[in-house]
Amino acid sequence: MRPLLRVLVKGDSMWPTLTEGDEIFIDETGLPIVDSIVVFKHPLKSEICIKRVVRIEGERLFVQGDNPDPLSSEDSHNFGTIASASIMGVLTS
Repeated sequence: MRPLLRVLVKGDSMWPTLTEGDEIFIDETGLPIVDSIVVFKHPLKSEICIKRVVRIEGERLFVQGDNPDPLSSEDSHNFGTIASASIMGVLTS
């Protein structure tokens, strides 16, 4: 059995895929691939983020929210790529 971690969604950056209050489970051993949803430590703040992997550049990931409103998501457009080591887990299907 894979180790799963329960995460509560806060905010609207992943709308319409995920909405505030949704409970998701992430696989702590999962490997991110393009189009997967990942949970990671924000590179500049003491926050946890949920975003979609758009591009993989070696050991770095470009992530962004699903919400089409560009002001609704703080993501790689704001803070650049994230280290793959910062990934806490991948959303299970």
